[in-house]
This record gives sequence, C-alpha cells and structure tokens, in this order.
Amino acid sequence: MRQLPDFKTFTLRGKRARIAFAHDTVVAAISFVAALYLRVGGDFDYFATDFIVLATVIYTVIAATVFWGLRLYAGVWRYASVEDLVAITRAATIVTLVFLAAMFLVSRLEFIPRSALPISWLVLLALLGGPRFLYRLFKDRRANDAIERDGERRIPVLLIGAGDSAELFIRAINRARQSAWHAVGLVDEKGRRVGHNIHGVQVLGDIGDIPAIVARMDREGRRPQRLIVTKSRIEGEEIQRLLAISEELGIGLARMPQLDDFRENVNAAPEVRPINIEDLLGRPQASLDRDSMADLIGGRRILVTGAGGTIGSELCRQIAAFKPAAIALLDSSEYQLYSIDMEIGEKAPDIVRRAILADVRDKDRIDRVFAVERPELVFHAAALKHVPMVELHPDEGALTNVAGTRVVADACRTHGTRAMVLISTDKAVNPSSMMGATKRVAESYCQALDLAEAVRGEDRTHFVTVRFGNVLGSTGSVVPLFQRQLAAGGPLTVTHPDMTRYFMTVREAVELVLQSSVQGVADTTEQGKIFVLDMGEPVKIIDLARQIILLAGMQPDIDIKIEITGSRPGEKLFEEILHASEELVPTPHPGILLAAPRATDLALLGQAIDELTVAAHAGRAVDTRAIVQRLVPEFKSPDDQNPQKAVSG
Repeated sequence: MRQLPDFKTFTLRGKRARIAFAHDTVVAAISFVAALYLRVGGDFDYFATDFIVLATVIYTVIAATVFWGLRLYAGVWRYASVEDLVAITRAATIVTLVFLAAMFLVSRLEFIPRSALPISWLVLLALLGGPRFLYRLFKDRRANDAIERDGERRIPVLLIGAGDSAELFIRAINRARQSAWHAVGLVDEKGRRVGHNIHGVQVLGDIGDIPAIVARMDREGRRPQRLIVTKSRIEGEEIQRLLAISEELGIGLARMPQLDDFRENVNAAPEVRPINIEDLLGRPQASLDRDSMADLIGGRRILVTGAGGTIGSELCRQIAAFKPAAIALLDSSEYQLYSIDMEIGEKAPDIVRRAILADVRDKDRIDRVFAVERPELVFHAAALKHVPMVELHPDEGALTNVAGTRVVADACRTHGTRAMVLISTDKAVNPSSMMGATKRVAESYCQALDLAEAVRGEDRTHFVTVRFGNVLGSTGSVVPLFQRQLAAGGPLTVTHPDMTRYFMTVREAVELVLQSSVQGVADTTEQGKIFVLDMGEPVKIIDLARQIILLAGMQPDIDIKIEITGSRPGEKLFEEILHASEELVPTPHPGILLAAPRATDLALLGQAIDELTVAAHAGRAVDTRAIVQRLVPEFKSPDDQNPQKAVSG
C-alpha cells in the first residue's frame, strides 16, 4: 500500500506555497506603481489618486488570478531554472495583456501612458525572477562552501565527458548533503571544451591528457581517486583505452549512475556503478530486422527447451516481446522453470504460456508435449554445456546433447513443426572435449535432417543451427566465477596465461539467433548450412580477469592476485568458430556468417546415434567416447594429443 505523506511535511509545503503566492501578489502591486513612477517620476499629480488606486487593485487582482491559474507559486525556488524564467515571462505577458484590455474597457486608456505597460512588464519580470534566482544563488553558494569545508573527506574524482550528463552529476553531488564525491576536473573526449568549466569544474584536457592531468593534480595535493565515465553510451574501444590508463595510474574506473537514479531524492548523493563487463567487448551492435522477427514469431505457437537456462530464458523474454500466440517453456529444472514462468507471466500476462517440466531425453514425454502444444517454432537450447562436468559424465552429455537433440528434432518432423533452431557452440569445432564433440554430433543430425527435408518442398520442417561462443555471465561461465572469487578477496584463477575465448552478451547472442532463424526459414537455397555469429576478436581470459579487478577499483597482483592453475580436462587454449573444411559464406545481415560443414548420411548417422544411446544408457563410458570419436573424427581429447601424459596419468 502506498504510504501517505506525513501531515507536518504536507502542511509545510502548503505554507511555503501560500507564502510564495503572497510574495508574487505583493510584487505585482509594487511593480505597477514602480512602473508609473519610472514613467512620470515624482509627478503623480498627472494621475487622479482614485484612479491610481483602482488601476493598482485591478492590476493586482489580474496578476493574482493569472499566477494562481498558471501555478506560478508551485515552483521550488531552490531549483529555479530556465523553465521557471519561461513561466515567469509567460505570466507577466498575460498579466500585461489582460490589464491592457481591462483598462481599455474602463477608461479607453486615457489616463495611463502607453509606455507604462511595457515598463510594468519589465519590472514585474525583475521582481518575480530576481528573488528566486538570488535565493538559488545563495543556496548554491552555501553548498559550494560546504563542499570546500568537506573537501578533505570527499573522494576526489575526475569526470570523463563534458556534456549534459556531467553537468547533471556535478549538480547532484553539489546538492547532496552527504555526497561521497568531489569533482576536481573534467576531461572532454574530443578536446573541444578545454579551458571551459561546468559549475566551476574546469575542463582540463582530452583522454590522452589524463596521465599529465593526474600528475599535475598529484603535485597539487588533490590527486583523483576515481575516473568516472559520464557518457551513457561509450564504445568498447574507449573503455579499453580508459582501463589501460586507469591501470597505469592505479586509479579505479566507474560509470555515472543512470538518469533514473536521480529521480527520487535530489538531495541524495548519487552512487557510481562499475563499468559493465559487456562494455569491454568493443564490438558495435549489429542492425537487426525486427519486422521480420515479428513476422516469424508473432501470432505463432512457440516452444523453448532449456527455457530456464541463460540462453533459453533470454529467448523467452525476447520472444514474448514479439507477441506469439502461445509460448511453451520446457525445462528439466523445477526451480529454473518456475523462475522463468513467473517472469514471463509478470512481463507478458496476456500471452498464453505453459510451463512444462520434462526431460528432452524422454521420447514418449516429448511426443506427448508436441501433440498437445503443436508448436510451429521450436528453439532447442537444452544442453549440458559445462566442459569439465561432461568430461566426468560423458554418458550424460551424450544422452542430453545427442539423443535429446534427436528426440526433439524427430518430434518436430513428426508433428509438422515449421522450424527448429538448434543452439550450438564454437566448442563443436575441432572439439577437444566430450561436450564439444556431442554438440557437433547434434549439429550433424540437424544438418542431415535439413537436407533430407529439402525434398518435401513447402511442407518441410526447417532445421536451423546457430553456433556462437561464450556468453558473458552465463551459469557456469568464467565471469560469475571471477566475481565470486573477487567477492571472497581472491585469488582469481586462470587455467593458462594464453587461454582465449570468444565472448558475446546474452542479449546480443539471442538477438542474432532470432535473426538467423528468420533467414534460415526464409532462405530455401541454403539447406544444411550452419549460421555462425560474428563474435569479433577473441579475448584473453587473463586479461578479462585483470579488467574485472580494475572495474572493482582494485589493482591486479597488488590488491587481488591472479593464480594460474593449469588446464582442465577437455579444455582448449584457443576456440575456433569454423572447421578448416567449412566454407564461409557471407549473409545480408551484419554479425551473421554462414558455414557449410561436411554433410553426413542421415540413415548411417541415425544408426550410430542408436549405438551411442545404448552405450550411454548402459554406462559404458569408453564405448560412448569411442562412438563419438567415430562420428567426429577431428575430436581429439588432451590425452589423445599428449600420449605421454595419458600413460603417466
């Protein structure tokens, strides 16, 4: 229930408004008399006394009525601004025009010099606006004095950006009664405003000048302890450059709060926040054809497997935004399914949805689900993806990633689903782990099905495979691990100093998955192809660890250690997005590439998957691995690549 305002506070506000209204009314009367005096000097005999009184009363009544109607008294003098000046100008103009009309009706303007009216307009403006802005100047001066007194206990910060956001931040920390920050300088990215100031804070140089600026401030005894980025949008390359500078200088890097953070209490100190790890990718957002996505999804029945996972849940969120006829959420995890079901129910209550607790490995259960839901589009995100865990349990990886994918794909074919989209991984390319190898088998099966379905024409089921790299912040990934280790005081563990990975944000990955789905369904000439998402340049894991430490305002290897622990089973130093035999084909959509992997005969592949399923169900891990290696000849585990290690281990 919404809490009612405190009675004392409410009465005080009403009292201040009445005082402001009374002030404006008295000022109106004074301004009219002052205007007459300025026009005729002390020669008031020019007017009849009764007429001066009558005109003053009429002018005051008109002014009071206009002020009340325009709620001029409702402004807070402490925050008088250009908007208040515009309101005052509008009110003074209306008062003058209405009074002109009233005097014309009363005396045909015979007793008032016409020049007195514009004079009264100017005087009224001065008497209404002057006290407001003098009061603000007084309060701002007191705030600045407080900042100077408290300067020693406030944290000096250097602001990156000299625009509107920086101005807002400076005003917020100046007004806050207990702000932690004190802006000691500004940096303009383009250097165009060097030498100017915003609310007394000088623009000292551009980004390249930061080391010299900090050195000079250090000599002056006011070295900044934090660099704060005030721009709401900043490219990854700029963030990388600022991170390098902050690491060199030993100064933390943070971002200014969003504008919404200032809305509740103008006297509260703004809290800066860390730079998002997503900002470090340095890759521009690809333009997307959202109309085509809406045409593909809108009004259709959708099924998402693995709906509670990182990719699956984001798929559900973005799909819900395109208004499907119904969405079925399928997952084997009760809690994850409950969480995404509740979230979609709150965000899109009008969409028909059903939470389905099921395992994709259960053929009979999945067939019943398809018979009831009759999905037109299926997004298959269910998988075991954690490399060390699948290495420990290769049978489970084969049953979920291979047999489970075949169960879902066959159900799509049997029940006439328009399209199935398989979410794959760059670990399927030249795999060194069972996880990657099983995902490659799943790719091969969907690819073979797509080629087989091509002969059916328009009634076919499209099988679209989308391959991409690591998703920042996904469950079991390196970023949450680093964040937990950082919270515990370190060290951050990296398996190898040369370990590199491709990274995407979950939002970016899912948007491109949907865009690939549009193209895969619409294009009838690219059967059996795999859509590969362009993930830019790979990132060194040790560099990512250093950046996360820096973003926390600490120094790598000084405040937080980085420890090299050695590679884990099935882990590669470098991931690839294409096999050497896969021909890369460009697409009309930025950020999406098309690969043509080796085709496999569907019947032979089906027989091999039958053998694999039997071996995995029986718990014969050696046979399971051997069958996978037969299906994926390029699959080389670390032990296969290092026989000496295999013997000694």
